Amino acid sequence: MSARDEILATMRRSLGAAHDDAARRAAVESRIAAGAPGVRPLRGQGDADARAATFASEAQRVNATFERVASLDLVPEVAARFLRQRNLPAHIRMGEDARLAAMPWTGTQLDVTRGPSAGDDLNAISFAEAAVAETGTLVFVSGAHNPTTLNFLPDNHIAIVRMCDVEADYEAVWVRLRARFGKGVLPRTVNFVTGPSRSADIEQKLLLGAHGPRSLHIIMVDN
Repeated sequence: MSARDEILATMRRSLGAAHDDAARRAAVESRIAAGAPGVRPLRGQGDADARAATFASEAQRVNATFERVASLDLVPEVAARFLRQRNLPAHIRMGEDARLAAMPWTGTQLDVTRGPSAGDDLNAISFAEAAVAETGTLVFVSGAHNPTTLNFLPDNHIAIVRMCDVEADYEAVWVRLRARFGKGVLPRTVNFVTGPSRSADIEQKLLLGAHGPRSLHIIMVDN
């Protein structure tokens, strides 16, 4: 028995509870399920169009750049143009996401590689699981489909989010994640990313790219 098990067993004995008390477990789960939701800010609320507009405004307010396209097929062209306009190498790394693989990358001059970043990539693209309108935040879940290293190691990060995946607030995002993955099988890591990396620790001067991407370009895809 581990130290943790010993502590929990002692607590159960003091409460007069059995090791696997089904009635107590059911009562706890019922209390959690019936709990009233907390107060949520009004800023991110509204229909899909309103949430998308708020998200775009908030994301740009924190130094992200933003572009909206009609379909996923347009993403490679937009990504290539973003890199070209900034005189960046025509090379981009992505994960194994099937949605990325289905896009027409061969119609661009981009050199595409796949897999996690080892820290030597300038550019990366990944698919956000969701977004938060309230703060202009992107939500990424870890996995081979969109490796976490792509969110933080390359200098320039291009992020794709579908308009229908923009939620009003953080609470709604967690409801979405639990509904999709199920209890007990959430991804190992859920990252909330708000704008490019920045710091003002030194003389209160804003520095982009302090501990992550110095540029974040968001491509929102219409429903």
